[in-house]
Amino acid sequence: MPDARGPTGPWYKRLYDWVERRVQLEGPVKEAALHPVPKSTASWWYVFGSASLVLLILQVATGIMLALVYAPSAAHAWTSLEVLNHDLPLGWFLRAMHGWGSNFMVAVVLIHMAQVFLFGAYKFPRELTWIVGVFMLLMTLGMAFTGQVLRFDQDAYWGLGIGASIMGRVPWIGGQLVHLLLGGPIISGATLTRFFALHVFVIPGTLLALTGLHVWIVLKLGINEWPMPGRIVRRDTYVREYNELAHNDGIPFVPGAVWKDLVFSAAILFAVAVCAAAFGPYGPKGFPDPTIINTVPKPDFFFLWIYTVLSFLPPEMETPFILIAPVVAVVILVALPLVAGVGEKSWWRRPVAVFTLMFVAVCWGTWTHLGTYTPWSPVMNAWSGAEVPPDLLHGRTPLERQGANVLQEKQCRNCHALGGKGGQRGPALDEVATRLTEDQLYRQILLGGGNMPAYGSALSPAESTALVRYLETLHPGYQPAAEDASRYVVGDGGRVPPNSTVQRGAGQTKVR
Repeated sequence: MPDARGPTGPWYKRLYDWVERRVQLEGPVKEAALHPVPKSTASWWYVFGSASLVLLILQVATGIMLALVYAPSAAHAWTSLEVLNHDLPLGWFLRAMHGWGSNFMVAVVLIHMAQVFLFGAYKFPRELTWIVGVFMLLMTLGMAFTGQVLRFDQDAYWGLGIGASIMGRVPWIGGQLVHLLLGGPIISGATLTRFFALHVFVIPGTLLALTGLHVWIVLKLGINEWPMPGRIVRRDTYVREYNELAHNDGIPFVPGAVWKDLVFSAAILFAVAVCAAAFGPYGPKGFPDPTIINTVPKPDFFFLWIYTVLSFLPPEMETPFILIAPVVAVVILVALPLVAGVGEKSWWRRPVAVFTLMFVAVCWGTWTHLGTYTPWSPVMNAWSGAEVPPDLLHGRTPLERQGANVLQEKQCRNCHALGGKGGQRGPALDEVATRLTEDQLYRQILLGGGNMPAYGSALSPAESTALVRYLETLHPGYQPAAEDASRYVVGDGGRVPPNSTVQRGAGQTKVR
């Protein structure tokens, strides 16, 4: 029997040589692994980029396994997640790893962006590295949002409705964008199919392509050196100075700098696994049903700050903020290396940059925290924990009393207080009849407006009529009910004040 070893070595060495002669990867891999980097970059501050890459790989791997079971249809999506949670061995853990991996990935990417900004690593010649990173952040947030929708539970359904209403505010093309997003005028099975394609194919493919370009640029331009006060970035001298630093005071990336990346990435994966085991997966909550409004469609934590800001803004400011603020933020991030690509990198010499980062971090943290408990959030047990005050039922007709029942049964008091009890998300209803006319009440309830969603599909015509009739009685005795003054048009085209007595005669109108 011939020996496996021959003149060219063992069989696996011959196999390796056969493959290498055809793909020729050994040279580029060695160049990437052994390229010199400044010794100062072997720091724990430089580990967030590699951790982001490891978390992306985790998301791709767990996402592929989940896609083998998940059914992207309105009729089966919720059920397939229940199967993963309860029927398949460790299916719940797989979902939890994917969900918590998403949270960790968003957090680590944000920290990495903050570290790059603080260290001035966006300056020449790494402007494109930063710009690609900005779009990678957007793709990461897109992955997080579309993944939340794929849970397709009660919260995801209502959250998607809110997202569609936001997109519908875009001038001129808002309707077309909503139709493109939802696959039709309403949330349906086509909606879930589109989000599945976005989450599994479009966004991950774009993100992987951007990641490959990002890593390639980092390898070619080198890792940013530690920012030292007085070390000025100049376009005509920086590349030469960096190469001198990397060769005179540098170490090979492997193993000199990579070991800290490996240790930190392993710690992050361990933290994801611990959170997955301890807290389990996200949802799914109740089966999506548009007639059930007893839900809190809050987004996941990385979008909570938007939820807070929109809730505090007056209604007339919401649309300008939604349409302008994101565009301005992206433009600023993309333009940053183009307008501030040279000069000092050290944070000791860049107080404006440090203050800006601290201000954004404090605002983001405060708004996110407020989004978890603020008093204007719906009080979801208000409808069952507090009855309609008896004095607000006294003297009402049977139809008006039926409206009070609708007020309770449809959980209107989750957001609106009555008699001092109930939610504080919307205005109190004790004096609502002094502010809104009958037509305005119908419009607000059925079509929504401001921060209030439309409930036309959740109420029957009889329920809507009864509810409006009851709300029309909610005005203190010393205040008249709101009236539409345009109904009291006199003969010369003028208007008369509400509560005036109007008499109509032959060809004329008189006002007393």
